[in-house]
Amino acid sequence: MVHSPLIDKLKSFYEPYVLFIVSVGYVVGELGHYLIGVTTKYTARDLEYGDIGCLFNSTTLGVTDIPAECYTANSSDSCQALAVNGSTYCEWDRNGLGIDYQVIAGPAFILVFTFMGVILGIAADRFNRARILSVCSIIFSVAIILTGAVKEYWHLVLLRILLAAGESACNPMATGILSDIFPEEKRGLVMAIFNWGIYGGYGIAFPVGRYVTEMNAWGLGWRVPYYGAGVVSLIIAVLMTVSLREPERKAIGEESTKQAGEPEVPTWKVLLQPRIVLLCIAASIRHCGGMTFAYNCDLYYREYFPDYDLGWWLFAVTIVIGSIGVVVGGVVSDKIVAKMGVRSRVACLAISQLISTPFAFCSVYLSPVGAMVTLGISYFFAEMWFGIVFAILVEITPLACRSTAVGVFLFVMNNVGGNLPILVEPVSKAIGYRESLYIFYAGFYLLSSVLFFFTMFLMDGPKRAPRDTGHDNPAATLEMVANGHGARTLRV
Repeated sequence: MVHSPLIDKLKSFYEPYVLFIVSVGYVVGELGHYLIGVTTKYTARDLEYGDIGCLFNSTTLGVTDIPAECYTANSSDSCQALAVNGSTYCEWDRNGLGIDYQVIAGPAFILVFTFMGVILGIAADRFNRARILSVCSIIFSVAIILTGAVKEYWHLVLLRILLAAGESACNPMATGILSDIFPEEKRGLVMAIFNWGIYGGYGIAFPVGRYVTEMNAWGLGWRVPYYGAGVVSLIIAVLMTVSLREPERKAIGEESTKQAGEPEVPTWKVLLQPRIVLLCIAASIRHCGGMTFAYNCDLYYREYFPDYDLGWWLFAVTIVIGSIGVVVGGVVSDKIVAKMGVRSRVACLAISQLISTPFAFCSVYLSPVGAMVTLGISYFFAEMWFGIVFAILVEITPLACRSTAVGVFLFVMNNVGGNLPILVEPVSKAIGYRESLYIFYAGFYLLSSVLFFFTMFLMDGPKRAPRDTGHDNPAATLEMVANGHGARTLRV
């Protein structure tokens, strides 16, 4: 085989290329996932689903100029009666909320996503992960493109299901591949960068869903963002197909120090360890807090502050501040893991979520300027969590069932965390929209911090190298008596 300096140099870029290509693919997939939360008002009017409410509809008046806010009206007549100098400033139309929206945002996606995640996680432990990831990326790319062409509500539901089925491969496949090609000292950062795809896609959804829709290019309105995201995703999927290869599977974390001859632990026993169960419960609660804000923040700020355009602010906070938090969390957990072991990563989770909680509360309680400032601070600490959780998981599960563990973990986390936000709708009708976000958003951040704190005590401390008993080579030890305190073994 002929070797050249250029080929060797290109090979050295393969690992960062893999991280780049799977991360970008995840970002675009999550963009397709979260676009519905931003385009739902336009989609609902086009496809005729969801609730009808009184909406602010004036380009010349602000909230301070009107006698009563539009959302206080509960009928068409009372909505049309709201006026300033004889001119109405509200309209009675579909607002994109309601149980129809919550179904396509939550259960229609999450249930399929989680069930398929388990199935594909099991497949990842037995078959070629790179090939499965490439095929599934093509599937969800096509689903995003077709979403832009739907004509009926049930079309949208079916395509959300197809999108979920394809995207469910991203985490178990990519997590396994990345954990095999990057060493432990980089693993927290690598997992954080990859899992930032959720927040990258979510953040990009704000300007794309708002401003591209408002451009109404070719008269297609809200459909253009789906066409664009789907085409980009399809290009990435093709690149994966032609360039991604299956890496050698390696033992990592605790398994790397396992003594030879130790029996394999059955998968179900691994998954039912108290530390994994509690970690999963804590992650599910934290995920619910994040999903509650993700699905409702654009609608919330539009309803409570209709004369403020916060699209670019939400983009900046989620992409810029969130990205910094993701990187810092990964780096910090990587730096201290050698001293405290995997326990240190859980400590990072507990502390970061505790700090983020009061700022998350203020991001809903305060006026727009204060809300965006506190949201930025909250995001910096809150978004440290996702990559660290999966760095922990791959380090405490054996190679033989690692991808299965990730799939099952995601199944539980997404079913609990992804479906609980549907309770926002009935709770908001009982106590108010803002108050429901206090509970399911900020409140669940705090609860997750407490659960992560207790999980920390179930984790191991610093790894110790396997003890060499010297039985295989008796000549390798010298016995000597030191100061009358008995025998001391000197290993050479």
